[in-house]
Amino acid sequence: MAFRPLIAVFGTTGVGKSNLAIELALHLARSPHRKGARIINADAMQVYAGLDVLTNKVSETEQQGIPHLLMGFKQPGEQYVVGQWVKDAIDAIDEAHRNQEIPIVVGGTSYWMQHLMFPDRLSGMQRGETPPMSESIIASLATLPPELLNLFNSLPPQPPDAALDPDGASALHALLKHLDPQIAARWHWKDTRKVFRSLSILKETGRRPSEIVNEQSENVLKSRYNTLCFWLYAEPSALHPRLDERVDQMLGKGLLDEVRSLQSLSEADYTLGIYQSIGYREFHQYLSTETPTDKLFKEAVENMKVSTWQYAKRQISWIKNKLLPAVRAADVPTYLLDATDLDENWTVNVRELAVSITDKFLRHIELPNPSILSQLAATMLFGSDKPVAPTAVLNAQRKIICETCTTDSTRPIMIDEDRMTAHQQARTHRRLARRMTPEQHRAAQYSKRAARHPPAESAVKGESEESPMSLFA
Repeated sequence: MAFRPLIAVFGTTGVGKSNLAIELALHLARSPHRKGARIINADAMQVYAGLDVLTNKVSETEQQGIPHLLMGFKQPGEQYVVGQWVKDAIDAIDEAHRNQEIPIVVGGTSYWMQHLMFPDRLSGMQRGETPPMSESIIASLATLPPELLNLFNSLPPQPPDAALDPDGASALHALLKHLDPQIAARWHWKDTRKVFRSLSILKETGRRPSEIVNEQSENVLKSRYNTLCFWLYAEPSALHPRLDERVDQMLGKGLLDEVRSLQSLSEADYTLGIYQSIGYREFHQYLSTETPTDKLFKEAVENMKVSTWQYAKRQISWIKNKLLPAVRAADVPTYLLDATDLDENWTVNVRELAVSITDKFLRHIELPNPSILSQLAATMLFGSDKPVAPTAVLNAQRKIICETCTTDSTRPIMIDEDRMTAHQQARTHRRLARRMTPEQHRAAQYSKRAARHPPAESAVKGESEESPMSLFA
């Protein structure tokens, strides 16, 4: 089989991913065996034109002549989903291989990168296909109550906010529970984004999401390319002040002017395109106020900093709990590089290590054990045993309705299955349990058993769920 190399550089915002990718590309450009490298953007916000400061795009000067693809080529409000990016990235990688160049994919959207590395994990909807509705779905639709059938036929464009519209959130979950109970048991009724995504996949693929997951579990996880991964990681104690400083630097580089310019183009939709960028919402509200004050400005700055910290935390969580188990299962060589100190130790801890490992990888020389690079690498790379098989992910942390604590059946109290025992020992639960009649107690016990052993109907052929790398995002 032909050697099809791919270098993937991922990590949180603010750890120097783009810098390392450029340094690797410059090194490869001097290689007598290769014709250089090209960098492919894997940041979901950097694909859009505009907000160059806010999205931290690499300037033309900083690119140092290295081609940067899939960057700044979409319009601000244009929807661009993972399946479209994967197709475009594959085209760019294929062209690089034809030119004897090394493709380097770099970005903070590890979800996209994961789908690029591992094929057959996207639903038909994400690939752009629209197959007919399965017979089992049609049969389930025939038994829907009229109000739920109307909801299915006219799903809202966006999921409701459970805090503002609990009735809408509850109805959405009830619809999913009727059509795909196995998936519905995975999501809390208040988690409208995931419930809505599951329904959208079901509606647009014509299949139950749980069916897709079960089908994917039959396929061995295998990398699409001969991939080498670099995870740039910085300790939170160093990363947080660095991110705060970067927000301040963005303001000095004209962040407010960027937001004003984008405001003038159209009304913001925070669910689409570049309008989802951290910082746009915070400063959009500040700049839209008739009488902006210093207090409102400081609040906007602080909100952006907090959102950035939270985003970095989510990025680490995805890498540890989703991407790392996948690359381990597929035996993809993955190295953690300590980017805690960007100044004094960057050359030794990051650049030189990455260059050495890359050279060995491309020359087919035995690679070093990732765990011996540092204690940090040993701890972070091998500290998680999260399941990677789609069905294992599907069945993990199922939600169980606590009949004892539920006072409104349309808004049930749902507890993670592995936390139910602790919940039952809580004072509030025990107090409510003492007030239950024998009939209510029997009903609660029956409901608990049913939740742990859902009807076989949800697992038979023709009913299933979507990829853990997409549906479970």
